[in-house]
Amino acid sequence: MTSNTENRILALEETIAHQTKTIEELSDQLAEQWKVVEQTRVKLDRLTERFLSLEEQSLEAPAITRPPHY
Repeated sequence: MTSNTENRILALEETIAHQTKTIEELSDQLAEQWKVVEQTRVKLDRLTERFLSLEEQSLEAPAITRPPHY
């Protein structure tokens, strides 16, 4: 092989190594973000259930009426 071909192959190998590292880093970041999204979804679900529960309780409260001494 000529020196030019070897240099081109070396440059391609370096590029591939850099891209592989970048893909792995992005994959790790995506996995971490997915965990955050899942945690946020779980919290939202709990808050929604709590809100609906409180809303039901407020509907069951007795109506506000005048005290008998008025």
